[in-house]
Amino acid sequence: MAMRRKKIGELSTFLMSFLFAFSVCSGIAAAPELKATKESAPIVIGVSNVQSGPFASLGRNLLQGSIAYFDRVNKRGGIHGRKIVVIVKDDKFQQDPTLLNTNELIDKEKVLFLFDYVGSLQLAHALPLLKYYEKEKIVNVAPFTGADPQRRPPYDQFVFNIRASYREEALAVVRYLYAKGYRRIGLFSPANASVLGVTEALAEFHLEVIESTSYRVNLPFEADMSEQVKILRDAGADAVIAFGSYAPCGGFIRDARLAGWNAPIVSLSFVGADVLVGKLREASKKTGRDLMANLVSSQIVPSPEDSNYPLVADYRANIPAAYDGYVALEGWLNAVIVTEALKRAGPSATRASFIHAMESIHDWDPGIGVKLNFSANNHQGMHKVWLIRLEKGRWVPEGTPQDVK
Repeated sequence: MAMRRKKIGELSTFLMSFLFAFSVCSGIAAAPELKATKESAPIVIGVSNVQSGPFASLGRNLLQGSIAYFDRVNKRGGIHGRKIVVIVKDDKFQQDPTLLNTNELIDKEKVLFLFDYVGSLQLAHALPLLKYYEKEKIVNVAPFTGADPQRRPPYDQFVFNIRASYREEALAVVRYLYAKGYRRIGLFSPANASVLGVTEALAEFHLEVIESTSYRVNLPFEADMSEQVKILRDAGADAVIAFGSYAPCGGFIRDARLAGWNAPIVSLSFVGADVLVGKLREASKKTGRDLMANLVSSQIVPSPEDSNYPLVADYRANIPAAYDGYVALEGWLNAVIVTEALKRAGPSATRASFIHAMESIHDWDPGIGVKLNFSANNHQGMHKVWLIRLEKGRWVPEGTPQDVK
């Protein structure tokens, strides 16, 4: 993408870009002026993700998990005596605001790195900008997406992915369904999405997607999904893999159950499992029907209730109850990992030294029984996928964690 900074700056004057900054030492505050020496100035991290609209829970919960950990770090004196400040811009789950926010975070706010982005399309829209700023050594760390673009050249060098990819999640899900005896698997996914590795995963068992149906992105939970339900049901699907957030996937589940179709529906981690349950629980009360049967989901963190993992025990002792769940736990994990990198980068961390520090995290377990393995040639940290199922209104582990590397 050939784009001058001036042009982006001009566009930003008329596009709404709701800006607020979290100083995790003192709550919400304005971004500081960095006039102190590098050794005493705060470490400034930039976030552009969804903070308003029907998908806001994804961005808010992810960020609150990270903020809770950074808050604890700051209360203990920061990193090498430097406090962490997070500047957050609301992209409303839209692509153009993501691009403008990213440019401002890099060029105006001079953040050390970008962090906690949410959404495949949103991140993909910003990737050419990272390439444009290649000489400035800016990277995006821990995006909440398992999509392919940032995992492949030419953009893989600009992004550190902590979570497993959607292809790895799809493989775990297909293996699970096959082991349960399901062979006619349907797909429910966004209109502009690929099949997310489902085709390749099914091919491992000499199967194909029996039928697929799609929906327009950014639809709310209340949207009618009965047509999509009918398409897959009429095709004879005996199980469905659903990809998307809690809003469209929840609507599909609601309408499937209201139609009397109880086939297993398996969602991927982007769904926001805890918010999904809340939506379905509320809809169940309104309709007088149980809409929460036969649901499974893949996740890239262990159960937020499993305190046998040191990281989870630490998380549970510190996270606000209102944000507790799988997405917030992922945010906490993200913060733990970048904090380790910041420690390794030293008291005068630069963008270049931070990248080197991230790439030095090898054979290191943050406390979830999984070792991260970054390097200069590998920016994919984890490959582990957990499966969970809904039982009496709460998520419980389903089987054992699957390493689908």
